[in-house]
Amino acid sequence: MAEALHVVKHPTGFYSAGATTVFASRYDQRFSYCLYVPSAHDPDGAPLPMAVLQHGTGRRGPQYRDNFAGWAEEHDCLVLAPLFPAGIGDDPQDLHNFKFLRYDGIRFDLALLAMVEEVGERFNVRTEKFLLHGFSGGGQFVHRFAYLHPDRLSGLSIGAPGRITYIDPDSPWWIGLKGFEEEFGCAPRIGELRDVPVQMVVGSADVETWEINNQGDSNWMDGADAHGVTRLERLTALRDDFEAHGIGVRFDVVPGVGHEPMQVLGPVKDFFASILTPRESS
Repeated sequence: MAEALHVVKHPTGFYSAGATTVFASRYDQRFSYCLYVPSAHDPDGAPLPMAVLQHGTGRRGPQYRDNFAGWAEEHDCLVLAPLFPAGIGDDPQDLHNFKFLRYDGIRFDLALLAMVEEVGERFNVRTEKFLLHGFSGGGQFVHRFAYLHPDRLSGLSIGAPGRITYIDPDSPWWIGLKGFEEEFGCAPRIGELRDVPVQMVVGSADVETWEINNQGDSNWMDGADAHGVTRLERLTALRDDFEAHGIGVRFDVVPGVGHEPMQVLGPVKDFFASILTPRESS
């Protein structure tokens, strides 16, 4: 009886395809990311588009990635899920570091862009522009990121942020944009954001307030509740604010869903698919 052949897979290639392992970022090894690399990826073929899924307070990046795996295969799109751990810096109890982009000397927007470039060096993927979604704390991050880097976005999906930065030059950062230039070294790029397809998504039952009306905590500012007390109310106000500044918004309210990130991803996938080119979405 002939001996069965034993095929040895190269571990580097195995863990760099499909749902990958977690990689430390070369930019700052306190941070990491995982990917979904679809089977359409070809080092010598056309570069694939990229979708970035920014976690919230629960840091569920791999769950987002896994939820998008089938979508990534269908649309030939690489998925990047960053991880910014809690407790970075001097406060081991801190949960909110990345949401406001700058914390304890760290620029989380630049850390994300560095991850995008690292992925572009390893895989045949377009990095000049990418799709970006975040929910809850991730929704906070992504809309603030868009004020700084609209030129890097092919589409922006803002999911149910509890604390919102409105396009208001008279209210202080982070409830408004007063002091933005001192904070980041440049003015907010609102005009360029008008050219970015924008979605806002929230559940119709996302009305709990215990986490987002926590006066006195480190992630609270007076005035954070000026435009509503629930996430649904605040996101509706942000939509109105965007539209008043000439930024078009697709507004998706998912019936019967509360503050559940995985339950709003259907409209996000549909929105992202609508942006991809006919070749990619066929």
